Amino acid sequence: MTQPIRYGMIGGGRDAFIGGVHRMAARLDDSMTLVAGALSSTPKKALASGLDLGLDSNRSYGTWNDMLVGESMLPESERMQCVVIVTPNNVHHAPAMAAMEAGFHVVCDKPMTCTNAEAQALVDTAKRTHRVFAVTYNYTGYPMVRQARDMVHAGSIGRVRKVFVEYLQGWLATPLEGDGQKQAHWRTDPTRAGAGGAMGDIGSHAENIMSFVTGLEVEQFCSDASAIVEGRAIDDDTAVLLRFAGGARGVLCASQVCVGHRNGLTLRVYGETGSLTWQQEHPDQLHVCSLEGHDTTLHRADAGLCEAAANATRLPGGHGEAFIEAFANIYRGAAAAMHADRDDGEAFGYQTAADGARGVRFINAVVDASGQGWTALEG
Repeated sequence: MTQPIRYGMIGGGRDAFIGGVHRMAARLDDSMTLVAGALSSTPKKALASGLDLGLDSNRSYGTWNDMLVGESMLPESERMQCVVIVTPNNVHHAPAMAAMEAGFHVVCDKPMTCTNAEAQALVDTAKRTHRVFAVTYNYTGYPMVRQARDMVHAGSIGRVRKVFVEYLQGWLATPLEGDGQKQAHWRTDPTRAGAGGAMGDIGSHAENIMSFVTGLEVEQFCSDASAIVEGRAIDDDTAVLLRFAGGARGVLCASQVCVGHRNGLTLRVYGETGSLTWQQEHPDQLHVCSLEGHDTTLHRADAGLCEAAANATRLPGGHGEAFIEAFANIYRGAAAAMHADRDDGEAFGYQTAADGARGVRFINAVVDASGQGWTALEG
């Protein structure tokens, strides 16, 4: 067995949501182990959060820069090998750049950055420094999403004609940010979230899973990004019509004002000879229909699934396996790439800086061109 990758976390301290998810995912397969942290933008809170998690007091840092400097001074056999960034979006770029320049691999939450220039800088730096850079598009870790990708790429449903992807939530149907709710406050603040509200937060996942499964490239789009709740500075509801290279068409919706929806990510792919449907709230199932009218439901852990789906499965069929396990598959793949010292998301099963940069370009283009009719998506 290989030793777990030692990592330091930036953000994810007290009152954070996603930091705890990352820590659970990283340790599920003993892929990575937390050894250091700069867990808040407030030094006092960062140190207290490190104490909460049982970090060595000498490796709980007040700032991320202190962590990079302090860890770099430790013997190579002890220092962290990777930095995990789980801050608001505006605090992704600077620590990621500095971490790679200091010789550390990076795992970064999505969207990767706020601007296209920042995203491209991370792509270029990862390539120049030969560091692994993984973006945690965790839905690509689900076994049945990987099964869907394999079937589309194998031609099981014929040439893709139409794609629908929607990510619907209802938790921001009221102005929670005005009540000081932390998660709502930064996600509706363009200085911290970037140009995209719902589009950046969950639309980024929708774009990524669509691209991951189908392999299609967007050539043109027509978008409507709206702030439904009065007073919001960025979108909480966005719809996009898509034209792909090769002639396929698509529809993407990302909304956080749909009352009654909890985490409604759904992907439907229609080909010449069949179709596939996957729903995040029923993640162990993939519905397959054929032109002849056959309707089949594939289940996680079924015999005969593709290698990628089988390798992403831990438990026998009928035993619930979902969000944390899918997240852990991303960490397991990134850790394997770090052990191999090879930034190859295709081989190891994670999304790279290049995938993250594509997502950032898409988010910003959709928001910038809202209401302007059909627009070419620049590469």
